[in-house]
Amino acid sequence: MHIDFSNIQTASAVPGAAAMIETFRAIGYSLETAVADIIDNSISAEAKNIYINRVWKGGESIISIRDDGYGMSNEEIIQAMRPGAQNPLEERSLTDLGRFGLGLKTASFSQCRNLTVMSKQEEGAVSYWTWSLDYVAQSDKWELIKWAPDEYINALDDVARGTIVIWSHLDRVIPSATRDEDENAKRKFSEAFDKVKRHLSMTFHRFMENKTIKLFWCGHEIEPWNPFCPNESKVQIRPTEYIGENVTVKGYILPHKNNFSSEVAFKNAEGMYGFSAHQGFYVYRGDRLLLAGDWLGLIRKEESYKLVRIQIDLPNSVDSDWQIDIKKSKAYPPVSCRQQLEAYAKQACGIGLEVYKHRGRILKRRAGQDFQTLWSEKKKDDKWYFVVNREHSMIKSVKMMAQDNPDRAIEVLLKFIEESIPTKTIYAREAKDEDTQKQPYSDIDISIVKSMMEQIYQNQLADGLTPEQARSSLKQMEPFNDYENLIEDLV
Repeated sequence: MHIDFSNIQTASAVPGAAAMIETFRAIGYSLETAVADIIDNSISAEAKNIYINRVWKGGESIISIRDDGYGMSNEEIIQAMRPGAQNPLEERSLTDLGRFGLGLKTASFSQCRNLTVMSKQEEGAVSYWTWSLDYVAQSDKWELIKWAPDEYINALDDVARGTIVIWSHLDRVIPSATRDEDENAKRKFSEAFDKVKRHLSMTFHRFMENKTIKLFWCGHEIEPWNPFCPNESKVQIRPTEYIGENVTVKGYILPHKNNFSSEVAFKNAEGMYGFSAHQGFYVYRGDRLLLAGDWLGLIRKEESYKLVRIQIDLPNSVDSDWQIDIKKSKAYPPVSCRQQLEAYAKQACGIGLEVYKHRGRILKRRAGQDFQTLWSEKKKDDKWYFVVNREHSMIKSVKMMAQDNPDRAIEVLLKFIEESIPTKTIYAREAKDEDTQKQPYSDIDISIVKSMMEQIYQNQLADGLTPEQARSSLKQMEPFNDYENLIEDLV
């Protein structure tokens, strides 16, 4: 519907600064996603080196992110500090990692009450401005203040160009009353910051691998963490598929622990949250990882799929279609491509399931020979179950052993059964087809149960138990506890 605005009455509805800026704090950033959002701006500014640092001073601790990008003038800093500085509908360069023009502000406000941006263009003067939430709360005005922490006033004096973002009054990270000597608070701050480091090594691993940027963590260079283990020869790589014209999907099935090149490599592949948490899709936009280890609502996470990781590459032109959020940590594939993504994922999960079930081993069957499994999978009335393969050569050998030494034969049989129970396959089937497993003893020949029950009953009577005591004992014995009516018939 087209509206003619030329003759329509209007009224001003400017949001109150104090209330609105506090609302920005509730968008839901974690410390690690907030820091990553600041680094996006450094990359967009063509920085080659980015330095993340922290200064512990209890409740007065500070976090800073400095880069050697092209820098900003005084007016450009003010523009960058303005909420909604960029229209998300405008066409952007392929390397632009922003969208809403809110990331710098919302990411920072989610962690601190003072956001200072200090910048310098090539051999130019240093400029700086600060958002102080306490000042905004007092004045209720959308106004920056000309202030910076004393220890950072000269932070850019010795560089030709660059920008430093400074977070002080970290009320969402450290309570303001925290004392410098509080070792417990200091340890928690260090642990939270270490989590940031690991998140950055994953989020920007492509940039680091391509030598586009270097990230420095308290003076030490961060090593990239690639979720697809490109240096492992036993990784199974699935073909690349195109979804539409610009979106690609490519699957990787990691090897079983037994087939990793080393214990160190296996431990590194586990990632910061463990194999099960890292299964799923990895959504990239412009080489920047947006979302890691998520099935996008298409498949349920299962232990048996823990080795499956699938990368999706998006151009920033499809941000709206994929509903990329302000934090750049959520994505929702459009309806038009969900079916293709689900089909691709299920194929990859099928391969991952086999690796999981067989511990990475490939069972080779020679021509003309039947492979003997100790356990056989059966299906009856659409219900699946497992039975011991009575045709297995070992079973026949145990029968022969029983003729001379029955106790030894039974012990050997039980030991092999215990060691070979197909637990991983059962778990995988249970997770996939939870309603179709045959219930134990649901179709067993009842005469077998009665015969064994009678034998145990007579043995207990011979050991001196009364009939009542023997029946009571059977009621406390698995699986006969489910057959109380048969127990009562014993005389």
